[in-house]
Amino acid sequence: MADSNPDSEARIIVESGVDARVAAIAEPVVEGLGYRLVRVKTSRRNGLTLQIMAERPDGTMSVSDCEAISRDLSPALDVEDPISEAYHLEVSSPGIDRPLVRRSDFERWAGHVAKIELTVPVEGRRRFRGTVLGLEGDDVALKVDDVPEGATDRFRLPLSAIGEAKLVLTDALIEDTLRQAKAARAAAGLDDEDLTDESSDA
Repeated sequence: MADSNPDSEARIIVESGVDARVAAIAEPVVEGLGYRLVRVKTSRRNGLTLQIMAERPDGTMSVSDCEAISRDLSPALDVEDPISEAYHLEVSSPGIDRPLVRRSDFERWAGHVAKIELTVPVEGRRRFRGTVLGLEGDDVALKVDDVPEGATDRFRLPLSAIGEAKLVLTDALIEDTLRQAKAARAAAGLDDEDLTDESSDA
């Protein structure tokens, strides 16, 4: 179990439909165990798969963490029954190319490349790919490469208009993620093998 007082910062990018119903059940369970919910997603993969992404407040996640969440979440889902058909529960870490769902994510991962999709257009476009520069008030500052010559390469994207945001896998991101994981292991007194990106299947 993680720290019993996890970061309570609310997610600004949330689910809809059945995923939202599952998130409403999962989030109190996950936070009660000391973790943070990152994302809920259902997909048609080997039948219906319900994926729960979660993390410790320091951004790490171990196999035992995934197992702890799965063990407590499965009964809650059985009681509330938010999905009308059989499904496979998968609890995992967010991974290296993780979703960005909280204000702090855009600050923590500033300097890295992300793909952002908006619910309403900014400067005539909804999809952006560029380097996250951090936050400017309630906007994400982004530097993009795919702009016409002479056009601005810096955009301010309102947090309230972001439908989906995800880091892009790069060598720099891998190096930074490994560095942060090593620092978290040292701070928690964990062995190198304890933290992983593997998931736990219920």
